[in-house]
Amino acid sequence: MEGFAMKELSKIRSAVAPSATLAVNLKFKQMKAEGIPVVGFGAGEPDFDTPDHIKEAGIRAIQEGQTKYTPTPGTIEARKAVAYRMKEDLGVDFDYDAIVISNGAKACLYATFFTLLDTGDEVIVPAPYWVSYTEQIRMVGGVPVIVPTTEAQHFKMTPAQLEAAITDKTKALVLNNPSNPTGMIYSKEELEALAEVCLRHDIYIIADEIYYRLCYDGRKFTSVAALGEEVKKHTIIINGVSKSYSMTGWRCGFAACGDKRIAKVMTNCLSHALGNIGAMNQAAMAEAMRGPQDSVEEMRKVFEERRNYLVERMNQIDGVSCLKPDGAFYVMMNLEKLIGRTLGGRVIHNADDFAMAFLEKGLVAVVSCCAFDAPNFVRWTYATSLETIKEGLDRLEKFLKEG
Repeated sequence: MEGFAMKELSKIRSAVAPSATLAVNLKFKQMKAEGIPVVGFGAGEPDFDTPDHIKEAGIRAIQEGQTKYTPTPGTIEARKAVAYRMKEDLGVDFDYDAIVISNGAKACLYATFFTLLDTGDEVIVPAPYWVSYTEQIRMVGGVPVIVPTTEAQHFKMTPAQLEAAITDKTKALVLNNPSNPTGMIYSKEELEALAEVCLRHDIYIIADEIYYRLCYDGRKFTSVAALGEEVKKHTIIINGVSKSYSMTGWRCGFAACGDKRIAKVMTNCLSHALGNIGAMNQAAMAEAMRGPQDSVEEMRKVFEERRNYLVERMNQIDGVSCLKPDGAFYVMMNLEKLIGRTLGGRVIHNADDFAMAFLEKGLVAVVSCCAFDAPNFVRWTYATSLETIKEGLDRLEKFLKEG
């Protein structure tokens, strides 16, 4: 019947903004489908295929009948494989029942916020930050407390900044290391200083370490959970196989919980919300964790080569600049000198304006960092071929010269 008013949807959920990174990638794919010769630097997705031995493990699992429900937090085999990799790479011991596997690192983050937060609890988030942190916090009734950082401090929060942001409502700190979008890495000494503040105030550390295998210039990665037993107890490591093993579509992430109570509550919640991920996906994940690691290093070397080219060339282009990232596969391009200029028929007030003009007129898709709380920057990914990077930079030079 017409004319009847419908009840309103949830005010909290209706206020959730769409993912800026996925929105750019969607528009890029739409333009490409229409035959427009656009090149894309939006998606945080390796351009390599999943290694054969991992794919074969998934196929073998299907052929052997591993197609049924598994325990909600994952098979014992998969969780033990995760624990093995954490010990091998990070030097941190986790029992398998401290690990919860779910539908990618994003789902594990959401499950962590859902487990830890009550309405009004505050979570400190250094900016620039990955767009989903703040939205997920709000979705479960929490309050994100943003701590701005600057390019001059290499986008890394200081202990004094952390201390100043803490209130009696602070429940956790999100620490993304290496960072998306900045690519910066906290040193062991920097982590120790931040961890000391967290311990003193009894604050959980949600350590998003999804890019930890992608470090450059010989840097050695330190997990915050490796800084001692008390720090580990306060830490939930969020990780997965998407970035290091090029398994974005397999949707296999995990939360490694220093306090097993967190894993238990998280499992209870997921048992009602999502259940388990596919058994065959978990078999592939276990193979990624325990199998040959050569492909990870091969990809890392290629990413480093691409980074070097992108950074050197970008810093030679008038009007823009960037820091050299320590890890991950992103570059933050500084637009401050372009603010107020007209490019592609648009006055550039911030990164949103630049990204739209560059896409429509320059035919290059980059991600505005307005949604990352860095309005004078756009993010480029170098998880794409060197040929594409060269073409994108050629178009950038042309776009800026034509105005």
